Amino acid sequence: MLPPKPTLPPAQRRLVQLYQRLSETDRATLTAFAEFLAARATDIAGEAAPVEPLEIPRPADESVIAAIRRLSRTYHMLDKGAVLHETSGLMSAHILQGRAAAEVIDELEALFQRHYMQLRAARD
Repeated sequence: MLPPKPTLPPAQRRLVQLYQRLSETDRATLTAFAEFLAARATDIAGEAAPVEPLEIPRPADESVIAAIRRLSRTYHMLDKGAVLHETSGLMSAHILQGRAAAEVIDELEALFQRHYMQLRAARD
């Protein structure tokens, strides 16, 4: 006899249905955004995060989504809401306007670095 299937609440079922209708690229974007929101929720909950960025090297042929994930982990101490607008603007420029990934990633790295320097200056 098979075990019963677990049932999801309606909101979770809706998310699964929407996810299944997306392309692979859009699924990766949705996953990156969900991770971003989850990290922001952790920050809001007041969990202490170390102040220094992690040393995570930039891989060759990195995608923009992977770069956002890497930079979010590298600069884990930043308020994700503070960089969301600019990050989503760069992501849109890449996906919708066809800007080169390497160029957008360079700008993302500068963006995260700038926010980190502002955070350090505010704490000093």
